[in-house]
Order: sequence, then C-alpha cells, then structure tokens
Amino acid sequence: MSVSHVLSSTTNSQITHAGMVQSITRTCLKPDLGCFSIFDGGFSGLVVINFSAPAAIEIYREYMINMGMPESELAFSHTSDEVSNVMGELMNQMLGDFINKISKELQTSISQSQPKMLTINKELTISVDTNLDEAVARRVSFKTQKNHIFYLEFAMDKTEFIKLNDFDADEDFDLDDLLAEHGQGSGSQHSKQVQNKQKDVQMSTSADDLFDELGI
Repeated sequence: MSVSHVLSSTTNSQITHAGMVQSITRTCLKPDLGCFSIFDGGFSGLVVINFSAPAAIEIYREYMINMGMPESELAFSHTSDEVSNVMGELMNQMLGDFINKISKELQTSISQSQPKMLTINKELTISVDTNLDEAVARRVSFKTQKNHIFYLEFAMDKTEFIKLNDFDADEDFDLDDLLAEHGQGSGSQHSKQVQNKQKDVQMSTSADDLFDELGI
C-alpha cells in the first residue's frame, strides 16, 4: 500500500498496515494531528489520515534524521509548524504514489487537492463537498516501528472496474536499470537494483491484495 511504502522508504523504518479493513459510516479528523485531501476524476472521494502525537513525532523525526538533519535541531512537539509541514509533504507523496498506481492498475486518472494538516483536540466530521453515489467509507490501521498506531480513513464512490481487454500495466522507466543492462553499471549496483525491483514487485502485489479487500 502507498502509505506503508512511502513512509517506510522515507523514514528508513518499518511501517505496517493491518490485514483487516474496517467498514465505517463516516470519515472524521481526530486528535492529535489530522490531514485530509479530496480527489476527483475517474472517481471522487476523500482521504483522511489521523496521527496520534507520538506517531506523528516518530515519523517526523525519523524522516528528518534520514534526510541528514541533526537530531538536536528537530522539534519535539506535534503542534510545531515544522511537524505539520513535514507530515503534509509526506501525505502528498503518499497520494502521488497512490495516483500513480491507480493510473497503471485501473487505467483511469484522478487528481488530488493540496493536503491540509490540522492540529486538533476534538473529533471533527468531514465530508466531500459533492454528492457521492452510494458512497462507501473504510478505515485501515497502521503501526510504526515503535508500535504507535495511526489510521487512514476514506470515503469514495462505490465503483466497479470491468476489464474490457487484457493489458499489461505500464512499467516505470528506470535509467539505472537501462545502464546496467548495457554494462554501464557495476555488478554490485546491478544486484542492488534487482533486489529493489523485487521489493517493488512485492509492494505492488501487496497493493493489489489491498485493492481487492477494499472492493476496488
């Protein structure tokens, strides 16, 4: 899934998602840090991610340390503007990864609004500013490497995609792989690229399984 893939790679830590998806009646922004974005196009919907303060701080700090920032210069409170900005940027990357997968797997196109991050101390109900036909809402729980829990919630059209013709999903163009194939890269680099490609295939398979669970 895009959330686990993006956060694991950007924080260099293990972010996992539950094997079960929960059916819910409405989407909410919840304490301590809530982020949401609206998407539209082939289908419409709303995605919300709710972070507890410990989960937000852990992800923020691991991300910044992985980027080379000294730990002594990092914020300690989830109410810091820097934390909100970083978490908003990470959600933007997650949605971008998700949209890329949707474009390849389902042969459709969607666009997203700029993610909005809010520090809140009360639950806020949030809905898409449009009429969704037979809207469905789901919640997925995630766990950080230090066992802090956060949740993704989304509401979207009840949509069924029916394949008309067999097709192969477009593959990403990787310049490093092309150079390796033509003998421009070292053996160790090629081995690492093969390992990364295998990992991407596993991620894609996991994403496909989750799409099936969500009924997409």
